Amino acid sequence: MSDLLILAAEQQPEDVGKAGPLGLLLTVLLGIAILLLVKSMSRHLKRIPASFDASDQPQVVVPDSPAELVEQPGQQLLDQLRRAPRAIEPPRADRRPDDGA
Repeated sequence: MSDLLILAAEQQPEDVGKAGPLGLLLTVLLGIAILLLVKSMSRHLKRIPASFDASDQPQVVVPDSPAELVEQPGQQLLDQLRRAPRAIEPPRADRRPDDGA
């Protein structure tokens, strides 16, 4: 059995089981990435407010009816026309309704 171990040891090159420079580079890069992530996370955590009380947030107004939830269609146009009543012209007297033009 010891002969088998000696033959197996002779067949393996010297580098088997040892880390190379590529492994060291990868380990260093991962360490740097972890440090940058920790620094970024600590900055974000410092921006969080001390408390999330209801007084800090705007008050929510609950409407009395579902119709108040929906904006009235054309309301902006009606308001604009009310401010400028000359924009609405009456039908012209020289034009008949049966004219194609």
